[in-house]
Amino acid sequence: MTGENQSTTIGELPNANPERTTLVPVVLTRLVWGLCAVSLVAVGARLLGWWPATVALGDAVAVDGLTLLLWVVVTFFSGIVHSYSRRYMAGDSGFVRFFTRVFAFTLVVMVLVAANHAALFAAAWLAMGLVMADLIGHVREWPQAGSAASLARRYFLASSGLLGLALAVSWWQTGATTVAGIGASVGSLPTSTVLLVSALLVLAAMIQSALLPFHTWLLASMTAPTPASALMHAGFVNAGGILLVRFAPVVTVSPEVLLGIVVLGAVSALGGKLLKSVQPDVKRRLGCSTTGQMGFMIMQAGLGFFGAAITHLILHGFYKAYKFLSSGARVERTSPTAESHGAPLGVVGTVATVLSAAAGGAVFVLLTGKGAGLDTGLLLTLVVVLTTLHATRETIGQAELSPVTRAAAVPLVFLPAIAVYGVVYQAVGAVLAGLPVVAAPVPLTLGHGLVAAAFVLAYLAIETGVHRRSRRLYVTLLNASQPPTATVLNSTEDYNEY
Repeated sequence: MTGENQSTTIGELPNANPERTTLVPVVLTRLVWGLCAVSLVAVGARLLGWWPATVALGDAVAVDGLTLLLWVVVTFFSGIVHSYSRRYMAGDSGFVRFFTRVFAFTLVVMVLVAANHAALFAAAWLAMGLVMADLIGHVREWPQAGSAASLARRYFLASSGLLGLALAVSWWQTGATTVAGIGASVGSLPTSTVLLVSALLVLAAMIQSALLPFHTWLLASMTAPTPASALMHAGFVNAGGILLVRFAPVVTVSPEVLLGIVVLGAVSALGGKLLKSVQPDVKRRLGCSTTGQMGFMIMQAGLGFFGAAITHLILHGFYKAYKFLSSGARVERTSPTAESHGAPLGVVGTVATVLSAAAGGAVFVLLTGKGAGLDTGLLLTLVVVLTTLHATRETIGQAELSPVTRAAAVPLVFLPAIAVYGVVYQAVGAVLAGLPVVAAPVPLTLGHGLVAAAFVLAYLAIETGVHRRSRRLYVTLLNASQPPTATVLNSTEDYNEY
């Protein structure tokens, strides 16, 4: 058998591809980092008051605080992906093509977040989806990649169609041709028109952010190179939240619309968490996690806290980019064990978990002032409490850690983390000052109470593992978390080029 005595070496791959000698990847990488540096300077100038609230170029472009902030985020993540890909994509037959697509995606998103004219916004939204679909199908030799790209493209075209229809209806009714103009004129629209436009915008956001039941394209996208997946989960899926923030004056007109957004976000947050629990594949677990996290982001928008939604997408972007780029270290073949779901918490662990969650919520309220009244800010604080509860329970349940270490990790790690979140939230709010709507909390209603109660009960049931007792539920979740067969690489020979 040949190759038995081959030694494994780590280093530069053979220069079998003439494209590798080009300077295109180097130039594009440096250019992206340059854009990131310029964006950082602009944000600093904005915070110091040296940058005007909005810089407009006619009706086409309006650079405001949200634009500057997202330019920093997008170029930073893109810079990481560009730098990482120069080694990761070495030897790939489409080396230059990959870099040009990633750079094009970066520019398109930068245009999207600055676009004020409705036609430019819609065109950038469409182009963003088409470029991402091309990245999903990057490996031309894999039929599965082509199927995944085709599936994603259909979803993105549907999202663009819904957005285009919403903009067309708004223009027909108001005569406004800009995003700002539509927001300013929404008060003159009939209730039925506002509901229609809001529904179209929310559906477009749900598809782009892979919320249930539109998550299939995301689970099928694992044919994309890992750096492209990192950019997708750290940037592309955030487009739904950006869309809702840009059109916040529209979706906040009706309390019923906001409540509906909360319900849709809650379903996706819980559904993503459930789907993740039955997935053994590393990347697909991350995909299910993204569906859940985007649900939380949409929930925050529905609660009227658009600054919190932007904060969530930024912090989630950092987390998910790291997870995808380091996913190779997580791949291993193991068999289920009794400790697969963590060690029992015990009485002390349970008390510590509950107290930590409550303390996390208190720290958030003190730093942000949200949740102190009887409005949707209270539900935002509840989301923070549940997030702290989950993180604390995961740490205390780590069997490989000593009980003392587990107990000490709670106050030393999670409470400062909540404090950092509160500070970032306040900083994001300062940058976004000047937008038509940054926070629009509404009084709590019976509907909010029912949604909150159902969400908490379902969340606690998942945390305690009650759902694992039902084989029917397990099979349902397993089926729901499977992408179309045509997009799955079933055999090692299908993708092992070496």
